[in-house]
Amino acid sequence: MLISSNEIIKSGIQFGTSGARGLVTQFTDNACAAFTHAFISCIKKQFTFKQVAIAIDNRPSSPAMAQACIKALEQLGIEAIYYGVVPTPALAYISMQDNIPCIMVTGSHIPFDRNGLKFYRPDGEISKADEQGILNATAEFEAISDLPELVTNTKAAVAYVERYTSLFDSTLLAGKRVGIYEHSSAGRDLYADMFIALGADVIALERSDVFVPIDTEAVSEADKLKAKNWSAQYDLDFIFSTDGDGDRPLVADENGDWLRGDVLGLLCANAMKIEALAVPVSCNTAIESCELFSHVTRTKIGSPYVIAEFEQLAKDYDSVAGFEANGGFLLGSDVVVNNKIVKALPTRDAVLPALMLLAAASENNISALVNTLPQRMTHSDRIQNFATEKSLAILKVAKEQPEYFLTQLGFSEFVVAGIDTTDGLRMTLMNGDIIHFRPSGNAPELRCYAESNSIEQAQDLVNQALQQIQFIKS
Repeated sequence: MLISSNEIIKSGIQFGTSGARGLVTQFTDNACAAFTHAFISCIKKQFTFKQVAIAIDNRPSSPAMAQACIKALEQLGIEAIYYGVVPTPALAYISMQDNIPCIMVTGSHIPFDRNGLKFYRPDGEISKADEQGILNATAEFEAISDLPELVTNTKAAVAYVERYTSLFDSTLLAGKRVGIYEHSSAGRDLYADMFIALGADVIALERSDVFVPIDTEAVSEADKLKAKNWSAQYDLDFIFSTDGDGDRPLVADENGDWLRGDVLGLLCANAMKIEALAVPVSCNTAIESCELFSHVTRTKIGSPYVIAEFEQLAKDYDSVAGFEANGGFLLGSDVVVNNKIVKALPTRDAVLPALMLLAAASENNISALVNTLPQRMTHSDRIQNFATEKSLAILKVAKEQPEYFLTQLGFSEFVVAGIDTTDGLRMTLMNGDIIHFRPSGNAPELRCYAESNSIEQAQDLVNQALQQIQFIKS
């Protein structure tokens, strides 16, 4: 039976800020195959290739999705190279070096009953235009009736570890005690070897056989307490973890305090002597006020928007990078570190910012390094199971009447100094505080970001805003 790429529309799966996301039940064999056929149809007009690389995260649904994608590639006469469970940046890196496309089966940080597909051209992440091309592609294929066996190639894992261990002396982390919060991260089998190769004493923490949806932008109170306890129990200098597919870092200092992702990104960019940055509008304003960079561009939230700015920045600056509030660091140009070239990797990565932070703090502790920055504190959280349609309706009215919206949220004492609608609604108040609402692009969730001079005030702003917005009628 012939199936068409209309199977994508029928599935209800949509592209979010980074990749196609949906319920596991929506990612049927034929839906995965339809996405694969559409992706190949879209990019073969621009690139010539005979192979496509594929990898997965540790979600229970991921292997079968990979098998369906591989079957679709077989139908097209394309060889699939299966790299097994590895971080998304490891897959992207090896594929760029081999000049072939790749598909990552992952839902990143979203709950295990959901999953997703991330697509990469031979030169990096697909653009928003490519996403539309995939959705609009026309292709027909035989319905998927059997799934091929998965045979793992280790090349991607080896190359990813070598990419970073080769940059530093093997004694970089000598005397340091590093805890690795493994949970169900796609890179959990690589990280210990990486830190050990650089001289660290590594303690593995809480590996899970059940998928754990770690969100590096909204760290749970339980995980905050875990880090504190681990740091004290094992006398740790550093804790490293990631989200589900290993492209967003979660790191804690010597006190067991998790660092905000944009603070980590700022420190990494400075350590690498990056000239120009592209960062989403939700990131901390310390990025500009620290005056460490020649140029900073603000974008919509999502790695495709950050990456889209790299080409423009590269016209005027030799070193270009970006990072997101979730900590994922994107290297937009080749950069020299320790007299060695780090190849550009324009997709989110968790390992590079962690290692650059440790290198920068080699003569001091991490908290002292963080304290050298302008002390603007940010906090974020989300409401889950909050209909996107409702979020959009509320924010549409709020953009037209921001002062009234503040009153509805219980902030009648505040005055709006300016609004930014680059992505969602970001309100800067007269006292310098910032409140930013944005519906998630991946799930029925509403995020709120806040920035203030104290973490307590930032937390209070987020907590009250998310509590009160639920009572506003759309």
